[in-house]
Amino acid sequence: MNKILKREFEVAFSKHAQPVWFRVVKYILLGSFIYFFRKSKWFWIILTVLFILSLLLHFWYRYKTEAWTKSYGGWDYDKNKPRMMNGS
Repeated sequence: MNKILKREFEVAFSKHAQPVWFRVVKYILLGSFIYFFRKSKWFWIILTVLFILSLLLHFWYRYKTEAWTKSYGGWDYDKNKPRMMNGS
């Protein structure tokens, strides 16, 4: 279990997992959503739905890449090999 969590964190914080422009846009959109809709009665419902959708997308990619060991879609395994295998 510890090895699985370690790999998940390596993928989550990899500099190659998502391009910088994508991360910037993602956090700007999230911050804007929170700023503009924080007082809405739908805020927590929408935030929960977005969280569930993001988890579903994460697990779909995890399934398709066989636990981050194969390339699929935007995921390039060669750029994101575990540190244990890179010798780092």
